[in-house]
Order: sequence, then C-alpha cells, then structure tokens
Amino acid sequence: MLCSMIGAMALVAMMAGAALAQLVNKTVLTLDGAKKIAAAAEAKAKAEGARVVIAVVDDGGSLLLLERLDDTQVASVNVGIDKARTAAIYRRPSKVFEDQVRSGRVAALALHGAVPLQGGVPIIVGGKVIGAIGVSGETPGQDEGIAMAGAVVAASFTKQ
Repeated sequence: MLCSMIGAMALVAMMAGAALAQLVNKTVLTLDGAKKIAAAAEAKAKAEGARVVIAVVDDGGSLLLLERLDDTQVASVNVGIDKARTAAIYRRPSKVFEDQVRSGRVAALALHGAVPLQGGVPIIVGGKVIGAIGVSGETPGQDEGIAMAGAVVAASFTKQ
C-alpha cells in the first residue's frame, strides 16, 4: 500500500513537471498600464486640440480600454479599435498595410482583420508585442503621432 502511494505521488510529480515545461512566462499589459498609455495619448491629443478615439488592446487584439474625447465623431470608435487590433495581431503598425495598398499591393486588403489605415501602433516591451494602441479622428499622421505618444510609455507600465 505504501509503495503504491509513493509510486502514485512520484507519477503526479512527474506529470506536474511535464505540465510546467509547457507553460511560458510572458509580459502582459494590465488595465492600469492601458490607462496610463491612454492618458499619455490623451495628453498629446488635447495639447494638439485633436478630437480622437483612443483604443488600447492586448496582444490578441481584445479591447482593454476605449476613450472617445469630447466632440469626436462616433465613426472613429470602431476605426480606432480596428487600427489597434491590426497592430496587435500582425505585430506591426497599421500604416504598413496602408503603404502596401498605396504602392499597389491590393492583396493586403484581403488579410483577415487587417485595416490598412495609419494610426495603429504596437506596444513593444522586451522585443515582444504585448498589445497595441489605435487612434482615429484626425489626419492619419496626427492619429499615429498620438498613438506613438502612448506606446512609448508602455515599458514602465507592464507586469510579468
């Protein structure tokens, strides 16, 4: 009886070790971090008098936080989310897709979930994309500049 209990415990310990070998530690974007990223973007937008939507998503493109500044067009809500999601799931700025379409690679329009509009920027920490920020409402360059203002502060607001 004692031998079978010890054997069972050893088997459970071996299985637990194998399960741990299948897990990965990764840096994740927290809600608190998303709020600070959005606050930095909002500060830049207000300083420029911009009326924008600011969307922050996690590394899988799921919405963490959305802000629509006063007097921003309603249509920018979904566009901002789509820009952020594009940057997160494709791990590059959404402008890359806009540039591809502009240069004649219209096949980029067929990429599932990719929105070819400037203003989505990945949030990168330690060389890994942990989320993205999308901004919509003003000119493409201004949207991207506001998004970048949020993305650059991310490294100090992450939790592993």
